[in-house]
Amino acid sequence: VTIIYIPLMLLGLLGNILTILVVWLRPYMRSSTYLYLSSLAVSDILILLLLPVDLYKLWRPRPWTFGELSCKLTMFFSECCTFCSILHITFISLERYLAVCWPFTAKTLVTRRRTRTIIGCIWLGAAISAAPVLVIVGVEEDGGDKAQVDMRECRCTDYAVSSGLLSAMLVLSNMYFLVPLCILGLVYSLIGRTLWLRSQNSRRDLNNRHIVKMLGVIVLVFVLCWLPFHVGRTIFFFTLGTHTDSQYFLYYLSQYLNLVSSVLFYLSAAINPLLYNLMSERYRHAVHSLVRGYARTQARSLQT
Repeated sequence: VTIIYIPLMLLGLLGNILTILVVWLRPYMRSSTYLYLSSLAVSDILILLLLPVDLYKLWRPRPWTFGELSCKLTMFFSECCTFCSILHITFISLERYLAVCWPFTAKTLVTRRRTRTIIGCIWLGAAISAAPVLVIVGVEEDGGDKAQVDMRECRCTDYAVSSGLLSAMLVLSNMYFLVPLCILGLVYSLIGRTLWLRSQNSRRDLNNRHIVKMLGVIVLVFVLCWLPFHVGRTIFFFTLGTHTDSQYFLYYLSQYLNLVSSVLFYLSAAINPLLYNLMSERYRHAVHSLVRGYARTQARSLQT
């Protein structure tokens, strides 16, 4: 897993940083869609920066030696960025729906200023939704008073399990995945129907088709990468608090599924820039322009 994680993190960080630079250093890339994608890149960067923590916990789950605050904050930021990524993809798709199906309305509603405001609301909403994690997780001893070694672990607390807080958070997390999934299915069905019925010769429609195709692939990859993650968390939840044979089976199933889903989870955060590069000529041109400009600057500095 480590062999996969490290290159994934490095390539993902490079690609997402490049996406942010391309959008903010090239004015013609500051459309509402690419503003959303640059903010999504920030969320993906934060997810990838938390990867070493997951890797550490995988190899050494106990003892947790970094304190209560770091335990809570790493779990909070992970959950916050998870919610944030889902909301970004949903709002990008809604913006494309307006652009394709209601183009005249989109011209007045979809502005850079409104897009930046929505992005701010997305981050705020994700942070508020993830706030219960600060109460749910903590550092607790695994094994009780009989343990002879340091067994402190960063995990969901016994109070969170017994009080129902963990159950409520699991429902919220799954709703954050299922509701946007239904919205995305409806939105892309309507977009597809509109483009199918409309003339295919106009330049605007051809441009819309390219953008929608790229976003459709991003959404598909997102669903395929995140579905095992949510299934694994749900299975693990049902193993808490009981010790029957079936619960042990579910526990080990969730652990094996967690190895696969974790790789897919981080792959989702790393792969988006590659998809932009493969499917968007505009993005490729902007990247090449940025790289060439940097190379020229370096060459001039060496000459002087």
